[in-house]
Amino acid sequence: MEEYKFRGKSIDELKKMSNEELAKIANADFRRAIKRGFSPEEKAFLVNMKKKAAKSKNIKTHMREMFIMPDFVGLTIHVHNGKEFIPLEIKPSMVFHRLGEFALTTKQVKHGSPGMKATRSSGFVPIK
Repeated sequence: MEEYKFRGKSIDELKKMSNEELAKIANADFRRAIKRGFSPEEKAFLVNMKKKAAKSKNIKTHMREMFIMPDFVGLTIHVHNGKEFIPLEIKPSMVFHRLGEFALTTKQVKHGSPGMKATRSSGFVPIK
């Protein structure tokens, strides 16, 4: 299988880069976040992530707006979708996306058949 590369850089090379170096090759959304600096909650999440990853515990979070950093690759993070925690196995192609993009908050609508007299025409359906 071919190794994943992001703009010519392997995941190992990305892990060695500082946040400022990552911002130069990442998308505009990530660049703005790095320029603003991480919020105190995001900083705490990164610190706790490293501690829990070393102990290989389940990592649960409500931080849906947190960017997926190259260090997260290979970890399983449980992201809250408003009702439950959805497990995400972080793959290299997810880097620089947000955690919430992969834990959907709504289910896909699957319509069943209409009930009796649900519409004007269904009133004349023969009942068997």
